[in-house]
Amino acid sequence: MYGNIAGLKKKTVYDLERIYRRKVAVGEVISQELARFIAEISHEINRQIGVLIAREGVITHVICGDASGIFLPELTDYPLGKKTLRGLRFIHTHLKNEALSGDDLTDLALLRFDYIGAIGLRNGLPDTFYGAHLLPRNADKLYDVSQPIGMYNLELDFRSFIDSLQEEMQRQRTSSKGEAQERAILISVSQAPRYQQEESLNELEELAASCDVMVLDKVIQRAKEINPRYLIGTGKVKELVIDALGKGATLLVFDQDLSPSQRRAVTDITELKVIDRSQLILDIFARRAHSGDGKVQVELAQLKYRLPHLTGKGTAMSRLMGGVGGRGPGEMKLEIDRRRVRDRINLLQRQLDKLAMARLQRKQRRLKMTLPILSIIGYTNAGKSTLLNSLTKSATFVEDRMFATLDTASRRLRFPRERDVIITDTVGFIRDLPPELMAAFKATLEELEDADVLLHIVDISNPRFEQHMDSVRNILTELELIEKPQLLVFNKCDKVAPDVVENLLIRYNAVAITATDNSTFAALLQAIHDQVFIEN
Repeated sequence: MYGNIAGLKKKTVYDLERIYRRKVAVGEVISQELARFIAEISHEINRQIGVLIAREGVITHVICGDASGIFLPELTDYPLGKKTLRGLRFIHTHLKNEALSGDDLTDLALLRFDYIGAIGLRNGLPDTFYGAHLLPRNADKLYDVSQPIGMYNLELDFRSFIDSLQEEMQRQRTSSKGEAQERAILISVSQAPRYQQEESLNELEELAASCDVMVLDKVIQRAKEINPRYLIGTGKVKELVIDALGKGATLLVFDQDLSPSQRRAVTDITELKVIDRSQLILDIFARRAHSGDGKVQVELAQLKYRLPHLTGKGTAMSRLMGGVGGRGPGEMKLEIDRRRVRDRINLLQRQLDKLAMARLQRKQRRLKMTLPILSIIGYTNAGKSTLLNSLTKSATFVEDRMFATLDTASRRLRFPRERDVIITDTVGFIRDLPPELMAAFKATLEELEDADVLLHIVDISNPRFEQHMDSVRNILTELELIEKPQLLVFNKCDKVAPDVVENLLIRYNAVAITATDNSTFAALLQAIHDQVFIEN
C-alpha cells in the first residue's frame, strides 16, 4: 500500500490490498466494478483513493490520500526514459464530485501519464467521470480536458485511443531528426544582466552544436537568490520540465556549473539527463581528441570532474571503519568505484608525465635547430587551423565548429633569404575553462613558453570578439605568459565593413587577414618577419 494508511482498520487495508488482484480490460479506462469498489471505500474512510493501471490492465499501485488530495509515490519501476508517455494511467476519487484540479493536471504533464481521471462521488457512489490527456506538440494547449460524463456512460476505447496518441507523438518527435540525437533545452540561471546571459547562452548553443545536440529552446531566469537545491525555484523547475517533456527534450544543459547535489535533485524531479557547461565541453573534447596526448589529458580531466559526483545515500553507504567493530563485509560498491577512479587518475598522471618527457625531448631537438617558434592562439573557432593550413599549404582538420581541432600541430614556414620558422597550432581557448581541463591541458599549453611570438587570432566578425580577447588574456595570465611578445591578428575581415576594420586596426594595433584568402597575408607576413628576424 502507498500513501496515508495511518488510522485505517485492518479490514479496510485488506480491502485496499485486494484491489491488486483485479484486472482492467485493455479497452477500458477503468471497469465499472472497480470504480464502484474504490468509491465505496473512499466514501467510508473519507479519503481519496487512487490506482495506477498499466496498459495491459494490471494495477501497479494502490494509493490512499486524504480528503483533499493524493501524494503520488516514486515511479522508479516505470521510468519515462525516451518514451513520449509513461504507460500508466492514474484514476482516483473526488469526494465532493469536483472536476480535475490544477495539481491533477500538473501531475499529468509532469509525470507524462497516459491518462488521468477523477471519479466524482455522490452519496458514496460513482457519479461523474472527469478525464484529461496530453496532446501531441501544440503551441496553444498542452493537454485536453474532456467534458464531464456520467460514470456509467464512459465508453472510450482506451487502448486504440492511447496507441494512436503515442504514435502521433512519436512521429512528431522523429520527423525532423533521428531519434538517437539528443534534444536539449539550454538554461541560464544567474544574477548577471540579461544581455550577458543571452550572449552566454548563444555560446552554449554553439557548444551544443559541436556535440551534435539539437537545441529545442533556451530559458533565461534572472534570480534574486540562487536556489541552493535546484538552482532555480521549484515552481520554475516543474514549469520547465513540463515544457521540456512537451517538446520531446531528452537533455537539460545548464550554463552554470552544478554541484553534485544540484544535479541529483534536478535529475530526480525531471527524469531527464542533466549536465552543465563544463560537462558539455568535456564531452566535446572526448569526441575530438585523437592524439595519445589529447586522449590521456581528456580522460584525466573527465575522471577528476566525475569523482566528486560519485555519491551514495549518505554515510550509511560506507563500510570502511577503523579499530574494533571495523571488521566485516569491507568496501561497498561506491567505495570500490571511487578507489578505481583514483587508481586510474594516478595511472593517467604517470602516463602524462611520460608524455611530458617526450615533449621535452622534441623541444630540445627544436632548440638545437635554432629555429624561431610561432604559436597560434585564440578563442575557439577563430580560424587558427585554417590560417595554419593556408600559411603552410598543409591539411590539418578544419570545421566551422567550436573545438573542431584539439591536437596541436607544428609546421615549417619559410621566409625569404632561406629563413624558416616553426609555426604551431594550439587548442582553442574559451571563457571559464573547466578547472579540470585547465589542469590537464596545462602541460600542452606550457609549450607556449618556448614560443618567440604568440599570434593571437581574433574572429572580428563575432559580436563578442572583445570578450573573447579578454578570455584569452585571462588564460595567458593564469599560465604566466601574458608578457610573451604577441601579434594581434583580426581574422574574417571580409565579413566586416572596411571602415570598421580600419578603425579597429588602429585602436588595437592589429593586422587584418582573411584566413581563407592568401592574398590578404602580406601585412601579416611582414609583421611576423619584423618581429622575429629584425627585433631578434
